[in-house]
Amino acid sequence: MRFQNLTALSALLLTLFLFSGCGPATISKGAAYPKMYDQKPRSLLILPPMNESTDAEAKEYYMTTVEMPFAQLGYYTFPVEMVSDVMKQEGVYDTELLYNLPMNKFQEYFGADAVLFTEIKKWNVSYMVLASNLTVSIESKIVSTKTSEVLWQHSGTVVVDLSGGNNNGGGIAGLLIQVVATAVSTAAADYVKYARVANMRLVSTLPVGPYHALYLQDQDAQLTQ
Repeated sequence: MRFQNLTALSALLLTLFLFSGCGPATISKGAAYPKMYDQKPRSLLILPPMNESTDAEAKEYYMTTVEMPFAQLGYYTFPVEMVSDVMKQEGVYDTELLYNLPMNKFQEYFGADAVLFTEIKKWNVSYMVLASNLTVSIESKIVSTKTSEVLWQHSGTVVVDLSGGNNNGGGIAGLLIQVVATAVSTAAADYVKYARVANMRLVSTLPVGPYHALYLQDQDAQLTQ
């Protein structure tokens, strides 16, 4: 019986040791997105986002933030206004119609190697008297116009505390100060600023493009799963 107890204890200690040494799981960019390196897209067509949030203006705000990060990462990005004009000339006015077009149409219209699809999942402020949070959540994927395969897919979420600091005393006066600070912070919330932060979290996982100095040299860069 004592031997069995010692064996069980040893197994438990070994398990605890193994788990204590485990950090966050990681994967290289090359292993996570091999098709990006295989197909080597050079030009990226950025479509207007699908807005699933409760904010009707989220789509317009977000479109002002999405093009630059991908261009800075080394991809040729088609000007948003030009894309919109061409689509309207083809009789496509609705974002849902754009998202349902065959991928080869984007290659035919623009000569694009790949298309960026984006969904705004959250773009809102949750407001309470003493606390308030701003949430911007984006999901994106890059799809090949040649094979219709998903080459890259990721999501980015930013949650910001707008409570204006903790109430560290002061009774009713301190409470009122915190309420006012929370209301002011909520009213001044800059969605575009935090959308840019969400975008940077997204593109940090993307293999760099052909106009970047590290092109085809970042396969071993590690991503946290």
